[in-house]
Amino acid sequence: MLAGAPVDALAQTDVGTNYEGGLYWHVAAPGGAAWTLECRFRSAIIATSRYDTRHWVNRLRTRGRGPQAGRLPVDNGDCSVTKTGGAGPVGIAIVRGTDVVADGTSAVGVRAAVGVF
Repeated sequence: MLAGAPVDALAQTDVGTNYEGGLYWHVAAPGGAAWTLECRFRSAIIATSRYDTRHWVNRLRTRGRGPQAGRLPVDNGDCSVTKTGGAGPVGIAIVRGTDVVADGTSAVGVRAAVGVF
């Protein structure tokens, strides 16, 4: 019965195997600095394998060194990058259409954050 379903379950977007079809994100680290990235976004259901076709996600976590880019599964969210070491600053940008939001930091342990909703 639909009336008995939780509101959060109704708000999820089923993106299937197109789990990189939403916002673009890009971490800039021109000096090769190390960083961690965490993005949160509206709940989505993705197909991670032929056996797991209804996997629920609302967060992306990754770490790296130097520049890296990717996409979120939906068209809204917020991301933060934290410099963990190395030379030079780190920055995060997210893009939706012609809207670009960016922030950066040069201090180890300091978080830079952006969001588009």
